[in-house]
Amino acid sequence: MLTNARAFSSFSTNDVLKAKDFYKNLLALNVAENAMGILELELEGGMEVIIYPKPDHVPATYTVLNFSVENIDTAVDELIGKGVRFEQYNSATLKTDAKGICRGKPVIAWFKDPAGNILSVIENDSK
Repeated sequence: MLTNARAFSSFSTNDVLKAKDFYKNLLALNVAENAMGILELELEGGMEVIIYPKPDHVPATYTVLNFSVENIDTAVDELIGKGVRFEQYNSATLKTDAKGICRGKPVIAWFKDPAGNILSVIENDSK
């Protein structure tokens, strides 16, 4: 029934203007805002993600969006240079290095958007 249905993902934010600035200017993504104040991220490969305003927004406790990159060190360094702060983990099951990169399988680093939603960069060959 849904085999040929167009699908997209979505998540909420508590501040559309901050989200728009973050995704458009800091992450350099194609961002459109529709008449209802909903952001539409146009991602590589024709994928689309919707970010909608929610006054009682609670950040997701899981990764809502992953960006596949060729070289994680380059991507992390560029994002750090733009002011992104990567999450640090040091538990028995999850450890990150000084940059915030978990060098297991997959090689991945997590950061948050202005609303506290968790995003990641993940190295291509580690999928």
